[in-house]
Amino acid sequence: MSPLRRCSRTACGRPAAATLTYAYSDSTAVVGPLATYAEPHSYDLCDAHADRLTAPRGWEVVRLDVDADTALPGEDDLAALAEAVREAARPLPPVPVVAAPEPAEFGRRGHLRVIPPTS
Repeated sequence: MSPLRRCSRTACGRPAAATLTYAYSDSTAVVGPLATYAEPHSYDLCDAHADRLTAPRGWEVVRLDVDADTALPGEDDLAALAEAVREAARPLPPVPVVAAPEPAEFGRRGHLRVIPPTS
């Protein structure tokens, strides 16, 4: 539950515990764990409103129950993330600059030059 985010239902001041999103193309309402940040097309719901949610006839309600303990990253996840950040921060070795050989002029006509084909 988030003490900073409140339920989106009118006159409900309880803390938000779930996020409701709609998939209009699939006629589906999805109630899942509280999103990390509020989005304009999703709704934060308290436990009571998330449990009592119903959808219009012909729509399906999908409830994604995620245990709060398993939703948090573990030590292995954090170590892998830290290693990825370290790897991305390492400077790349300098790439040696090799000058391209100057093409030999085969013939010249005005502002155009003819370069012999390379084999």
